[in-house]
This record gives sequence, structure tokens and C-alpha cells, in this order.
Amino acid sequence: MLVGTMLGTAAVPAAAARAATTRAAACPTGWGSQAKTDGDATATPVRDIRTGRHDCHDRMVVDLPGADRLGYSVRYVDRLYQDGSGRPVPVAGGAVLEVRVAAPAYAPETGEPTYPARAGHPLPGVDLTGYRTFRDARFAGSFEGETQVGLGVRARLPFRVLELQDRIVIDVAHSWTEGS
Repeated sequence: MLVGTMLGTAAVPAAAARAATTRAAACPTGWGSQAKTDGDATATPVRDIRTGRHDCHDRMVVDLPGADRLGYSVRYVDRLYQDGSGRPVPVAGGAVLEVRVAAPAYAPETGEPTYPARAGHPLPGVDLTGYRTFRDARFAGSFEGETQVGLGVRARLPFRVLELQDRIVIDVAHSWTEGS
């Protein structure tokens, strides 16, 4: 009986260690919080900006259907200033990520908006209720072929930027530590 109890007790910490290892592997760190950029640009306009919640991070996706080259600059800023006017754009959160996409939010031929946002206002259709990391998402504007968004996050956390077919993805981790 004593042997069974000892084996059962030893099995519990081993199972917990395996679960922690699995969870840690599922939530990678190492993304860092330094600026991430790609100098490409496109005339293909932004059509949508959407967000999603995941186990390890919150995600913002900028859709550019038909774009073959994607350019961006994503970095933490003390305060977001609108291109062209220099006006500050208030963004709630403990830290602000400036997301610049090297694509207009208007049709280059006509100047007609392709993404129905207003400078200084929340992103249309984006509801951040229940998100662990995202706090605010504001459209700063589209000026001279670049679209600018302020993403308010809980704190200065690690992030990554992915270029996928027709879209740019920004993932912001829920924490600096694995498995959190």
C-alpha cells in the first residue's frame, strides 16, 4: 500500500511538469519588443482590419486582397501622432504600438476610401471586450500611401509580425513568460 501511495504521489508532479512543458511550448517567447519592419510597399489598398483572441496572444490582421508585396513598420511609441497633421491620437492602454502599413486605405485612382474608418476613432467592427492584451485600436489615418493605426495594449509586451498571403498579422503576447 505504501508503494502505491508513493508511486501515485510521484506521478502527480510528473504529470504537472509534462503539462507545464506542453503549455510553455505552446506559448513561445522570444519575439521581443523592438521595432519590426519590411520596406516593401503596394498600391493595393487596405480593405479590412480585424482582431482575434488566441490562447497565448491577441492578434490584429490587416487585409490587403491581391497585394503581392507587403510593407510595414510596427513599433512601440510614447504617443501616436497622425501623419500629415501631427495631431496626437489618444490611444488607451499601458503601451501603444504604432502600426504602419505601406498601403493606402483608399483607391489610388479615385481617392475613395476602401476601409471605412475615421481618423482618431476606434476601428470599425473591432470590439476588444474580453481581450487579455488589446485595450484600444484607433485609426490614425491614411496619408501618402501609408495607413497608420494605434494599437493600445495592456503593457509593453513581446510581439511579432507575419506576412501572409494578402495580409499582415500582428500578434502581441499575453506575457513575457512562457505558458502565461
